[in-house]
Amino acid sequence: MPPKKQQATSKTGKDKPAKAKSGGKAKKKKWSKGKTRDKLNNAPMFDKTTYGKLYDEVPKYKLITPSIVSERLKVRGSLARFGLQELHEKGMIKLVDKHANQVIYTRNSNEVDAE
Repeated sequence: MPPKKQQATSKTGKDKPAKAKSGGKAKKKKWSKGKTRDKLNNAPMFDKTTYGKLYDEVPKYKLITPSIVSERLKVRGSLARFGLQELHEKGMIKLVDKHANQVIYTRNSNEVDAE
């Protein structure tokens, strides 16, 4: 007489070995969308108010770079560069260091002392 066969496993599945249960049930990792920066809406040209601010406020800054002017006056970087060159030619600001990528200006010390 052949050996008896085991009865079918119970409906809960507790009798299965651990290896058989583990496959295919793990959730896949979801990738994050990444951080998004807000789009800057800087002006491509000077209007009267920002041009006035360029002549009034910028010469009073202690450290003047195109990136600082661009951020504070909400103008494009190329426009800030040209504005700073104009102020420098008129003698309103003083050149500290000029490099291929970054230009640093400061206020004129005699103008600040007069105030």
